[in-house]
Amino acid sequence: MRNNAVFVGVLLSFFVATEALARDLIFTAPPRETKEAGQKLYGPIADHLSKLLNTKVVYEHPNNWLKYQRDMRNDKYDIVFDGPHFASWRIAHLGHEPLVKLPGHLQFVLVTDKDNNEIKSSADMIGKSMCGISPPNLSTLSMLKLYSNPARQPMIKGIKGGMGKVFKTFKAGKCDAAVLRTAFFKKKLKKEQQDSVKKVVLSNKMPNQVITVSKRISKEAKFIIQKSLTQGVGVKSTKGILKRYAGKAKSFIKAETVEYLPHTALLEGVIFGW
Repeated sequence: MRNNAVFVGVLLSFFVATEALARDLIFTAPPRETKEAGQKLYGPIADHLSKLLNTKVVYEHPNNWLKYQRDMRNDKYDIVFDGPHFASWRIAHLGHEPLVKLPGHLQFVLVTDKDNNEIKSSADMIGKSMCGISPPNLSTLSMLKLYSNPARQPMIKGIKGGMGKVFKTFKAGKCDAAVLRTAFFKKKLKKEQQDSVKKVVLSNKMPNQVITVSKRISKEAKFIIQKSLTQGVGVKSTKGILKRYAGKAKSFIKAETVEYLPHTALLEGVIFGW
């Protein structure tokens, strides 16, 4: 009862504070789908947060990666769902705070044909081609991080359509190797497909995709967003994201700032970064 009373008290104090907000809050995510698909996936969260915060929250779909990059750098967005490298950059440069994340972790593997004797390590990829989702996708960046000299990086064949298309393009002989998410490799590829390739490089594990909020969001608002999306009525609004990105996960879980701090290097000082 005491915890509920505290929560209600914080909620009421927040409602009073939000009456003075001058504009709508903007919620966004990377342009990985069409505007219509993005609205279907993220619109329910924006609608829920509007009711929760007593302030209009609108989902804004970035039409392309350049717009996403520009508007993020200009601190346009108030609430963002995306990968740990983007979140890390916003924490370092814009004062964002991670609130909730998908369970599990992100990890990627570089594979080549099992009979390819020319590629046995990352060093053997110099001058070779690599199929992957185009940067700044985390999968490709996690492999490019291995090469401090841009002139020695593999040639990237950017693929649209997800990990399935990446693997299909690789198996069609369009590139020497492919970078895949480990979860995709284990759960989506058939046994004979797994056996047809060998693993060359395994990336470090990184925290999963996360929702961060800007420093314009009050401490009280952060508290109720976090609570609602992890164990409250807001969980229902996240079902689309959970189904697409987190398999059988029941809800988002609480995120900690410290786990996202190291990953901004994936976007800074690299040829395919910011």
